[in-house]
Amino acid sequence: MVEQQRTPVEVDGHRLVLTNLDKVLYPTAGFTKAEVMQYLTAVAPALLPQLRRRTVTRVRWPHGTGSESFFEKNLPAGSPRWVQRVSIASASSRSTREGREPETVVYPLIDNVAGLVWLANLAALELHVHQWRVDAEGVPQIPDRLVVDLDPGPPAGLGECAQVALLVREALQGVLPGPIIPVTSGNKGLQLYVPTPQLRAADDTRALAQGLAEALAAQHPHLVVSRMTKAVRPGKVFLDWSQNTRAKTTICPYSLRGRGGSPTVAAPRSWAEIERAANSEVDVLRQLTPRQVLERLQRDGDLMNV
Repeated sequence: MVEQQRTPVEVDGHRLVLTNLDKVLYPTAGFTKAEVMQYLTAVAPALLPQLRRRTVTRVRWPHGTGSESFFEKNLPAGSPRWVQRVSIASASSRSTREGREPETVVYPLIDNVAGLVWLANLAALELHVHQWRVDAEGVPQIPDRLVVDLDPGPPAGLGECAQVALLVREALQGVLPGPIIPVTSGNKGLQLYVPTPQLRAADDTRALAQGLAEALAAQHPHLVVSRMTKAVRPGKVFLDWSQNTRAKTTICPYSLRGRGGSPTVAAPRSWAEIERAANSEVDVLRQLTPRQVLERLQRDGDLMNV
C-alpha cells in the first residue's frame, strides 16, 4: 500500500493535514491537487459570496477525472469540527413515491478559504448549490434567484445556447427587474442567473421558469425544447426549468468542473460575448480554464457582482 504524503498547514487559523498534493486530478493537463487548491484560494473572493449560506453538494474524483466519481450530500465522517453545517429534511422524489419519511441531510456550509482547501483535499472538484440560502438558524429561505439552465443537444452547442439566452433576456424584460447574468457552465451549456427578491413563495420561481420554457419552446420549436425527453433534443437547446425546484442544485459559479482531462470552470460572461456568439456562424464561445477565469477577474472584476 502506497503511503500518503501528508502536509500539515494552517489556513484561516484552522489546522489541516493535506495529502498527496502532487496527485494529478486532471490527467490530460497534468493538473494536480495542489493546483486545484491554488485556484480555489485565488478565486475565493469571488467564489465564497456565491457559496455564502448555501448548502453545498459535491462531486468527488478521489483518483482524478480519468476514474470514477461519486456524488456526496452529507458531510463526510471525520470532517473538521470548524466546518459549518446544517441539518435539513430532504424529501427526495424517490422517498415521496415510496411514502417514506424525508431523510435528514447534514450539509456543509463553506464560508472561508480553509473550507475550500479542505474540499479540494477531498478531491471535491465540483461544488453544486441550491437556489436558496439558509438563515442564521439553518432554516431554508425562499429562493433568491431564478436559474435558466440551457443544455444543448448535439450538434447544437454554445452558439445555439447564446441564441436562446438572448430570447430569454428579451422575454424577462419587464418581468424581473434585476440583472441577468450569463454563465458558461464549464461543461456543455450555459446558465442565466436572475435575482428574484420580489417573489414571495418557493413555487413562484419554479412556475416562472416553467412558463418561460414552455412559451419559448412554443414560439421557437426549431431551437428550444422544454421537455427532458432525449428524443426531441438533438440540435436544440433544452431549457431546464426544473433547476428551480427546491431539491435541485446547480453548479456554483466559479466552481471547477470534473468532466474531462483538463480543468474548466463555471464562469460568468459578458453579454457582448453572448451576442457575438449568437450572431457568429463559427463557434466563438468556449468554456474557460482556471487561468483564464483568474485573468478575467483581474481585468474585468467579478461579473457576478453587477
